Amino acid sequence: MDELISRGLAFLAAHGFWAGPAVGFLALGESLAFVGVLIPGTALLLGVGGLAGAGVVDPLWIAGWLFAGAVASNWVSYVIGRRIGPRAYRVWPFDRNRRAVARARLFFRRYGFAAVFLSRFLGPLRATLPVVAGVMEMDPRRFHAANLLSALCWVPAMLGPGYLAADSLPEGGITRTHVFLFAAGLLAITGLGTWFGARVVRGRR
Repeated sequence: MDELISRGLAFLAAHGFWAGPAVGFLALGESLAFVGVLIPGTALLLGVGGLAGAGVVDPLWIAGWLFAGAVASNWVSYVIGRRIGPRAYRVWPFDRNRRAVARARLFFRRYGFAAVFLSRFLGPLRATLPVVAGVMEMDPRRFHAANLLSALCWVPAMLGPGYLAADSLPEGGITRTHVFLFAAGLLAITGLGTWFGARVVRGRR
């Protein structure tokens, strides 16, 4: 996994202009129904923030594409849920995770708008709950409001830690200690979000 992240960041650093579209499609895939559960892109997106803070890529260019990809992914998942209906729960990979889907449905029934907003930040729910919202025919205006608002908060949450860490580096450049601390931070943030999301899905407080 570490090698894959390193290669991905190296590619983005070497192709500054295409880094924006690449990050946008990564955000689209990570949160998209049926696909997002297979793409662990959070650590890579946090690393992109470091590239932006170091001046390797344009932060506004990256943020714009990241926002567009995040909004589009939830919107597409919502439309799929509305079009397919309850049959979506019987399609792979949801049919292999019936308990998780049931918890996502319960989470949505209880919290509605807030559930759509929070699911953006919870790995186990990110690619599932927008589909549930569509199946349960959530009002489109409320869904899109939660979708846009959560994306506005999610983009700086993804880019901010890496950006601030890279921007505060001394003039001597990046040392092995910096790399170790940054990698540890990526793992901690990713692990915390996954752990908390798993507790929500399992119905624990």
